[in-house]
Amino acid sequence: MPFYEHVYLARQDLAPAQVEALTEAFTKIVADMGGEVKTHEYWGLRNIAYRIAKNRKAHYVLLNIEGPPAAVQELERQVALNEDVI
Repeated sequence: MPFYEHVYLARQDLAPAQVEALTEAFTKIVADMGGEVKTHEYWGLRNIAYRIAKNRKAHYVLLNIEGPPAAVQELERQVALNEDVI
């Protein structure tokens, strides 16, 4: 199966525990579609180069995914629907 890297940015007003819960939910989505999140890295609250939806900072999270393309497409769809992700 192919490998993918997926970085998402969560809103600055979320607690790190809430960001971890988001990561677990996204991991479950990938697992349900037949893929696997090999590793995830929380990069912390960092400045954004420019404002996105009135946010100057965001929580950065990297997911290393091994799975079919359909799993990544579903993950991207769910990320786009989530209001906590910028």
